[in-house]
Formats: sequence, C-alpha cells, structure tokens
Amino acid sequence: MKKILITGGAGFIGSHVVRLFVTKYPQYQIVNLDKLTYAGNLANLTDIENAPNYTFVKGDIVDADFIDNLFTEHQFDGVIHLAAESHVDRSITDPMAFVMTNVIGTCNLLNAAKTSWKDKMEGKRFYHVSTDEVYGELHNPEEFFLETTPYDPRSPYSASKASSDHFVRAYGSTYKLPVVITNCSNNYGPNHFPEKLLPLIIHNILHNKPLPVYGKGENVRDWLFVVDHARAIDTVFHDGKIGDTYNIGGFNEWKNIDIVMLVCKTMDEKLGREAGTSEKLITYVTDRAGHDLRYAIDATKIMNELGWKPSLQFEEGLEKTVDWFLNNQEWLDNVTSGNYQKYYTEMYTNR
Repeated sequence: MKKILITGGAGFIGSHVVRLFVTKYPQYQIVNLDKLTYAGNLANLTDIENAPNYTFVKGDIVDADFIDNLFTEHQFDGVIHLAAESHVDRSITDPMAFVMTNVIGTCNLLNAAKTSWKDKMEGKRFYHVSTDEVYGELHNPEEFFLETTPYDPRSPYSASKASSDHFVRAYGSTYKLPVVITNCSNNYGPNHFPEKLLPLIIHNILHNKPLPVYGKGENVRDWLFVVDHARAIDTVFHDGKIGDTYNIGGFNEWKNIDIVMLVCKTMDEKLGREAGTSEKLITYVTDRAGHDLRYAIDATKIMNELGWKPSLQFEEGLEKTVDWFLNNQEWLDNVTSGNYQKYYTEMYTNR
C-alpha cells in the first residue's frame, strides 16, 4: 500500500487533488499536510474527511525537524507538493513569507525525501507543482510558454516559485532524486479563496460591492478549471517521465475585463437582476506593481505524451463555478468573515 504525502491539501487546488486521490485510489494512504493558514480550509474536504485511507496532519513545511519526523513516521512513497504562498499582492507586501514557505519549505521536503529514499529511489516520486508565472511576460501575441522557455520571474511570488523549481531540478541532478515538475496557468472553480479574481467578483456582486479591476483590465491570462488540473496532476504523478517538466494549461486566454463582464452577465441572469446591473459596480483601480500583461501556456507536451487534455471551455467552467458559489454561500460567507478558521484552530490547538 503506497503512502502519498500531499502538501497544501486544504487549499484550493490541493483539496481537489486530495479528493481525487482519496476517492480514486482506495489502495493508497493519503496524508494531507497543511499549516491551515488563511488559505487552508478543511471545510473543503468534509466529504472525505472520514475516509479510511485519509489522514490530515497540521504542520508547517518550514519546520525541518517536523518534516523529517513526518517522513520517518510514515515512510512516504511519493510527495505531491502544492503547499505555497501564492497571492502576488501579498508577496509584494511581505516577500519574506514567500521565501520561507516556497523556497525553504520546499528544500526541507527535498532533504527529507533524499534522506528517506537514499537507498531505495525506485518507485518513489517527488512531484513539485509550480506556476506559469516563473516564465515572466509574453510580448509577442503569437508566443506561448513552453517547457523550454527561460525563466524571467517578475514578482516576489514568481521569484520564490522559480527558486523552488531550480532546487527541485538540482536535487534531481545532484542526488538522483526522482522529481517531476508542472507549471500551470490560472485555476478557477469551486472552493476558490475569495482574494482571487473570480470568487472576489462573485462575492462582491452578491453583496453589491465595487468590482475592482487593475488598470484597464487588459491583462491576459490562460484559465484552467481546477478539476482538470487535478486530473493532470494525477496523470503526471503516475505517468510523467522522471526529471521532466510539463506545462498545464486550458487554452483559454481571456482579458481580465472580459472575464469580469462575463461574470457580471452570468450573475445578473442567475440572480434575476436587470441586465447590466452588476457592470455598474466595476471600479478601475491603480494597477499592481510589476503586473505582467500576458501569460499563455502551450500544453502540447502533456497532451501528446500523456494523453491529458482539459475537459471544459471557460464559459462552461465559469457557469459551473458561479453555480457552486451560489449554492454554497455559507461557505463563502464563512471564508470572507474568517469564521472558518475559528473551528479548526480550536480543533488542532492541542495537537
């Protein structure tokens, strides 16, 4: 029976990965390690929290001794590493938090895996989940990020992820650690923390609050439904080539302002509001420092080599996302109010 460590499994993407692995692979023991910072929410996993092959552990990947002891106790066969500080705005105001979690925390996991697997690398895998932001900005409208695109990070967040990517590759090269990396575009879908664009817009429309849009809203991103990303992670974890990198994207490029307008239209229809009501809430704000204009992923490699492809186009995925938030307003209210943290903080205080 394989034991798989999934870090950051109470977060947005991580919770979807945990759910997929717990339900699809009953023969695996899944250990979900999460610090339960503001972005970690165990309410994302209530449907599988009592599964016999699932264990939650509260802890910090920055604590090297804790990580070493965890590996000694569980003797993991694989690691899927998603734990990260991920919000660009927060990285601008507090870059050192991103250095500690994204760089030091990743190195602690690499060291623990190296020690634990020293004499038995066969059958093991260290999977590092990264971002397309490490590649920097695309200036040519016909250009896409490839796995061979040189790194050019522009924010403290992307710089910390680029650094962690380099450490993962270095451990693969130096210590022959069986590593694999994926770089993914923007995710969206259920359980998305409402500091990010889509859930923030949905929440603010519900409460008739301003809809902040950076600059003129011309920034372009490629969007991928989070369940499709979880499927890609499953595919790469099992079938990806050791030492390789795979870009994961949705082939769905959208300007921010066009996304906001589409959410407004969709929400007005679903809430029975007069067309154009929500658009009046759009408020243009000063652009973010170092805001890259365009990211776009070429996911040809993972499609051709591993047979994965996104299942949803953006309009369909967006409607599913809006429906989920409208049907789970208590979840959204608990997150925006901070109430979601109180219960789990008390539960794990003495553990």
